[in-house]
Amino acid sequence: MHKPVQWGVLGAAKFARQYMAPAIHAAEGAQLTGLATSSAAKAETFQAFCPNLKVYADYDALLADPLIEAVYIPLPNHLHVEWSLRALEAGKHVLCEKPMTMSAPEFTTLIQKRDQTGLLAAEAYMIVHHPQWQFVRKLIADGAIGKLVHVTGAFSFDNRADTTNIRNRVETGGGGLRDIGVYVIGGARFATGQEPIEVQSAIRWEDGIDAFTEIRAQFPGFTYSSYVSIRMHPHQEMVFHGEGGVIRLTAPFNARVFGEARVELHRPGLEVQITRFPGDDHYKLQVEAFCRTVREGVDYPCPLEFSRGTQDMIDKVFAGAVPL
Repeated sequence: MHKPVQWGVLGAAKFARQYMAPAIHAAEGAQLTGLATSSAAKAETFQAFCPNLKVYADYDALLADPLIEAVYIPLPNHLHVEWSLRALEAGKHVLCEKPMTMSAPEFTTLIQKRDQTGLLAAEAYMIVHHPQWQFVRKLIADGAIGKLVHVTGAFSFDNRADTTNIRNRVETGGGGLRDIGVYVIGGARFATGQEPIEVQSAIRWEDGIDAFTEIRAQFPGFTYSSYVSIRMHPHQEMVFHGEGGVIRLTAPFNARVFGEARVELHRPGLEVQITRFPGDDHYKLQVEAFCRTVREGVDYPCPLEFSRGTQDMIDKVFAGAVPL
């Protein structure tokens, strides 16, 4: 039995409080040990479910503590690279929220630092740890829908009323593409194992951030279309359409929050086979996978090289976008 990995969290972000810190606390092989925040009130919300949590007044103090082995970084997007590098330099394994970088070339620096230190560094891209996505990837590989022809993706929510939210601010790397575009893009790449060879896009800008983005792409074996928006009614879906069937994910990105994770396999004769995943927590599974890599040296399911591929496509979407 391995000793639990001792985790610290840099910053008392709402997402960390609601999802990732509880996941670390509940995960097998992990122990939530520390939180860096200058806010006593915010610290109390974490201590409500983890009473023995040690609170550090600033990020550097947490990184200096030899007790902490791994850090989770939920900071605003523009701070991810800086604090990931600082954590690695302090000898900590790193799980950083997506998007881990603001551009693909920054991943090269992170990969070099990861290799130099021998530590694990990864983007917190939780969906690949969910069994529904592993199931879909196997269905496609096994030919369950015949030759794949087209993939579609959609992810939207509406946060226009939350004007101070970091997603609505240019200076913090806001916008819909960086926040949720990683899902419709990375999900297609993960399920198919293919990379785009041509990308076209259109963006509706609002106060400097992308409020709606439409993407079309050509992959070696199929065509692709998707959209993301932070100004539309909440919706999410991924569809893989083949010559012999269709695979549809009804809650591909926020399983349990948006609804039950369910994979529909549409076959000839209007047959629909539904596979449900009602209880799986991809945040907890992500932490457990991370800890197994740290303790046992097994390959991590979502290495930085994969995340760099998603960011590379995001960069292409931004670079080639026509305005809407």
